[in-house]
Amino acid sequence: MTLESSDYMGFFGNLFKSKEQKLNAQKYKLGMSKIRNSVLSNLKELLDSSKRINDDLFDELEEVFIMADIGVSTVIRIVNHLREEVEVENITDPKDLKELIVEEMFKLYVRDEIVSSNLDIQKDRINIVLFIGVNGVGKTTTIGKVAHEYIKKGKSVLMVAGDTFRAGAINQLRIWAERVKADFYSRDEGSDPSSVMFDAIQYAKNNNIDIILCDTAGRLQNKKNLMKELEKINKVISREIVDAPHETLLVIDATTGQNGLTQAKIFNEVTAISGIILTKLDGTAKGGIVLAIRDELGIPIKYIGLGEKIDDLEHFDIEEYIYGMFSGIF
Repeated sequence: MTLESSDYMGFFGNLFKSKEQKLNAQKYKLGMSKIRNSVLSNLKELLDSSKRINDDLFDELEEVFIMADIGVSTVIRIVNHLREEVEVENITDPKDLKELIVEEMFKLYVRDEIVSSNLDIQKDRINIVLFIGVNGVGKTTTIGKVAHEYIKKGKSVLMVAGDTFRAGAINQLRIWAERVKADFYSRDEGSDPSSVMFDAIQYAKNNNIDIILCDTAGRLQNKKNLMKELEKINKVISREIVDAPHETLLVIDATTGQNGLTQAKIFNEVTAISGIILTKLDGTAKGGIVLAIRDELGIPIKYIGLGEKIDDLEHFDIEEYIYGMFSGIF
């Protein structure tokens, strides 16, 4: 999917094809108000007040994008592309940079690929989804919300307490399972996580479970131990279910900004990540981290958290994301 310059005027309008799209767009608009009002509002003022396109303007654009936590290397890439487009198209009016910025962000994320936020959930198999991430990022809550989504779709879901080391982790997940009416499997605190996964899979086979959502420990203090643990878990899972795990999702707290990107880089060295879930995007002005993750790691964003309610975990949509950033600004 690509976005041509001529499509700019209809870009945001294309979001409003249905009632559901209107509701989703409104969620993005409300949920991304902090980055829009605190950081990107400066962008409109900058472009509207500038009289010419020059190096000073590009330097100021870089500052605005970095403040949005898009990341230095990604910002440099975006601005260099803007410079090239300005020269090739002979653009002289700073206001014309608005549509170029939208296009550049869209193309940077899409990469001329078909990018889907849907999980690889298929019929006639037990689907296994691993959740990884450090403590405090909202992993347990996220697992509960994903379970809720698929239970509403008529799927049977088993939530597995694979984080057996953190005090309270098992009980927190049990509470969420009860809340969303999912099946739940755990063993005593301190149990071997891979053996928990093995037993949970046997439970799923015996009880016609469609989807297993597995919590894991996220102790980055010792990367080598974490790698060994995840390798062991993956080995057990793949032995019991063909091609599993089918998804490995890294949960990141968006409010941590570049620290979240660092976490993604470390976990990506430890195990193969199929997607990112960004929690608390509604609570930060650092929403540009979405573009930095995609640009630097090539990993798609699967979900974003835009609120605390059980239905406030949204499948990521790049068009609605850009709409949320620039609505009322451009």
